[in-house]
Amino acid sequence: MPSVVDLRTATSEALQFVSAQPGVEAVEVFASADANLTVRLNYTSHIPSNGVEEPKSTESYGLGLRVVFRLEDGQRRTGFGSEPNDLSLEGAQRALDKARSGAVADPEFVSLPSPDEIIHFPPAESDLVQSTSGAAPTNPESSHLVDSGWSMMDRALDTFGSAEDLVSMAGSPERIPDLGLILGGDMVLLQSRMAIASTYLPQVQTEDNSLVMSFATAMVERWNSKGSGWSVNGQLAEFDGQAAAEAARNAVRASGLAYGGGQRTPTGAYRVVLGPQPVAEILEWILMPGLHLEMFYAGASPFLGQLGRTVASEQISIYDDGPLLGINADDTGSVGFEQSLGRPGSRRITDEGLPAGRTGLIQQGELTGLLSDYYNYQRIRHDPNARQKLGRNPAEVLAGIAPRNGFRPGNGGGRNFAGSPSTIASNLVIEGANGLSHEELLRQVGNGVYIGRIWYTYPVNGITSGDFSGTVIADSYLIKDGRLAAPLQPNTLRMNENVQRVLNNIIGIGAHRRPTVRWSSDQITWAPEIAVDGFGLEQISEFMNDV
Repeated sequence: MPSVVDLRTATSEALQFVSAQPGVEAVEVFASADANLTVRLNYTSHIPSNGVEEPKSTESYGLGLRVVFRLEDGQRRTGFGSEPNDLSLEGAQRALDKARSGAVADPEFVSLPSPDEIIHFPPAESDLVQSTSGAAPTNPESSHLVDSGWSMMDRALDTFGSAEDLVSMAGSPERIPDLGLILGGDMVLLQSRMAIASTYLPQVQTEDNSLVMSFATAMVERWNSKGSGWSVNGQLAEFDGQAAAEAARNAVRASGLAYGGGQRTPTGAYRVVLGPQPVAEILEWILMPGLHLEMFYAGASPFLGQLGRTVASEQISIYDDGPLLGINADDTGSVGFEQSLGRPGSRRITDEGLPAGRTGLIQQGELTGLLSDYYNYQRIRHDPNARQKLGRNPAEVLAGIAPRNGFRPGNGGGRNFAGSPSTIASNLVIEGANGLSHEELLRQVGNGVYIGRIWYTYPVNGITSGDFSGTVIADSYLIKDGRLAAPLQPNTLRMNENVQRVLNNIIGIGAHRRPTVRWSSDQITWAPEIAVDGFGLEQISEFMNDV
């Protein structure tokens, strides 16, 4: 994997080379290197299995060029080209040839990112030269990853082995495997490095990020019970394997022996508590697309024309913070702030060479800002219909729509040299006006449903409607008299809701925020539990569930 120094050198040399070529008016050079190392868990107590599979790894690096060409007739064309596995000037030449051959006229294009056009932005130049966030150990040995995978497996099996309910059901500890114990999941180490420079930002900027994620699902087949767990860390040294133990505990808890097994509940509108994973899923898949500036430009956001207006309960505030200067939720649920560069997912600069920063999206229910990349920031500023689309004159809200989120995500996260920048969140943080404990949220609900894990969450009727659906699959319970009661059978309830209605029906937000990552992403949501009134749930028929 190329070093940051390699990327910096290649970027500087490519910028000088391409800038000197005929017809080039401006150029942006982006170099990146990503490494993904994955250890997969595959344990079954009643079928021969390896438990921990051998590590799998992928690695990629290369150059990407965004180029503005000035033709002989004075017209401009913009093009993008990339070259994998080659940081040399020959690779830069091939990328330039691709950009030139694919260049098109774009009447909405203004310029490559330039700090001169950013109002209230950026900070001092000295802060932009070099940034390292959460640097990972260089080239960790496969044995360390396998050891980490086994630590997950050991913790899960210890949890299963010490569960009194399992011993009681099996008749003896030796018979526990006969119940059909299953543990699956992944531990992923993602390391990403980048360097960027351009005609308007000629000083090379670099960043080195790492993220360690683990996901685990445990099952007890005899009881048709399922539990999940996850963790997010900045470095491998912080990893402790607890996600698998959490999954095993939740699977045992979901057996519901005291209630005769998992329960079903009829279709209706319920008071619910959404756990961190459902909150992150709904936020990222349903809410956030409508809070991208490009969706306002296209007239496709459910919040069209409402910037500066109340769109949610005054209890909730949401912001995106690339550098994430200091969020810290400890085991007791209290939250403190201190400046730190080692947080998982921290990014100091965007993949357009501009400072990442904090963008307030919803402040005590009021829509105060939108996520943007530079291209869409410029488009809305020059749009004659911008006031109607936003609800405000863009010149009045530049700080709220500044391009702090132009990133180039790869498949599964990282920073992809072969992609053009698009609007991507980095660290989404949800705050409640009066942070409540888990027990206080349950008391707020009284009688209802705790939703702990969902999947296949997707918009229906188009993004503009705000409608969404999804299936409740694990870690979910009935709430009786302000306490968790019988577990719900997995895959027996479907959500049918509207994101705007959910935002306005909030009755409580938890104090503890848990870093949560959805599958195939490195975007982190710092998600609390949220209590909502009148949440629509539809029972899935037993026939469909059996299928």
